[in-house]
Amino acid sequence: MDKELFVSKILLFGEYSIIKDSMALCVPYSLFEGFLTFRKGNGPKVEPELKAFSQYLKKLHREKAYPISDFQFDLQSFDFDISQGLFFDSTIPQGFGLGSSGALCASLFSRYALNSSNKDEFLKDPKMIYRLRNYFSLMESFFHGSSSGLDPLISYLNQPILIRAKNDFERVDLSLNQFGEGEGGIFLLNTGRSRKTEPLVNLFLEKCLTSEFNKVCEEELLPVTNECIRHFRKNDPLNLLSSFKSLSLFQKEYFGPMIPPLFKELWEKGLSSNDFYLKLCGAGGGGFLLGITDDFAKVDNVLSNHEIRIVCRF
Repeated sequence: MDKELFVSKILLFGEYSIIKDSMALCVPYSLFEGFLTFRKGNGPKVEPELKAFSQYLKKLHREKAYPISDFQFDLQSFDFDISQGLFFDSTIPQGFGLGSSGALCASLFSRYALNSSNKDEFLKDPKMIYRLRNYFSLMESFFHGSSSGLDPLISYLNQPILIRAKNDFERVDLSLNQFGEGEGGIFLLNTGRSRKTEPLVNLFLEKCLTSEFNKVCEEELLPVTNECIRHFRKNDPLNLLSSFKSLSLFQKEYFGPMIPPLFKELWEKGLSSNDFYLKLCGAGGGGFLLGITDDFAKVDNVLSNHEIRIVCRF
């Protein structure tokens, strides 16, 4: 089997606000990756999760779930390979918001979807990207109960995606190195604990049932999220820092349950010092936080006890 790599992703901006129809920006992140291979040795071979996933795909095909007609999956070969010890060898941490299940779905689609070789055609045709995302949504729903399909799409295409609205998205030309190599930048902070996405999203949806919370999301969360994306795409670090701080303040006030308790003090310290700001990276509750600073030298001591990974510099 050829070793085709599928990378993790970072949702830079748009966590939760995308549910309320804000913009969102998601990028591939090559630090973590995975690939399909076969187990060696005399131990147990069959991956129970893949076996259950195969049964799930068969059910989708029997029910002719939309948009199954666009993509035919070689289930016979998939089942045979599972029996031979197929598994996803991955460095992407599970439950940390970096798209581990999305990369798995992308790898399986690339290997077993009969028209997966049309990747270049997908990139040229926004309608096909849309249908591909819908298919990935069905695939990844096996792991999360529901899925936007965005994580597998990013991993499969290995391209940044800008979501303008729920059904309006496009591939964009940008690089995590677009700012250059300055003293500041954006970073990931590892909380050291995994989390499940579904309960946190359900909590947000419950909060959205109140008109007051809906109003503050529409009047504050959506605009500041869109500002962050615009400043990032325009290579405008100064305004990005300002909008990022506003987003951090909003999440501190309204997304308290999503912020890991052990990191609330650090979150506050960043805001009060103005040396760095933190926000959720994905659903929150654990996994990674996303941070920004205008000078990494300022935060060396404060963040020295935490695992930090630089995403981009400016």
